[in-house]
Amino acid sequence: MPVAISSRLFLSEPILGFAFVVTLGADPLAYFTECSGLGIERDVKVHPEGGVNDYEHQLPGRVKYPRITLKRGLAGTKLWDWFQEGLYTCQVERRHVTITLFTANLLQMQAWSLTDAYPTKWTGPSFNTANTEVAVESLELVHHGLQMVAIPLL
Repeated sequence: MPVAISSRLFLSEPILGFAFVVTLGADPLAYFTECSGLGIERDVKVHPEGGVNDYEHQLPGRVKYPRITLKRGLAGTKLWDWFQEGLYTCQVERRHVTITLFTANLLQMQAWSLTDAYPTKWTGPSFNTANTEVAVESLELVHHGLQMVAIPLL
């Protein structure tokens, strides 16, 4: 007897991670070629209890967010300008950043929202006359929170 396959099954298939955009508020910040560091980690506090020898209590602790690193081909000064803000006054503008992942057909599949993000490191391209690679700049961001944004399914 044939089994009908639900179209919802295919929504759990892996999504290719090559098509994404980073927006600053509502405006696209830049089109990046690489994004790393999306994550969240909870510390665990181990608490041994006297007389209990077969396990230790493992209690939830603080939540930590790693730094987000964005890389792209060198184009324009938008990233540099954001990093330069408050360079000498330490008055950096924290901004809302969204990273949206698209399918190969450019349908939104998933998004992550960074709360109060600001740049902590800008790295310019490396130059080598023996290479014909694209000059790449990177921007490292810290933030105060990561939320997964639900994208409505069609």
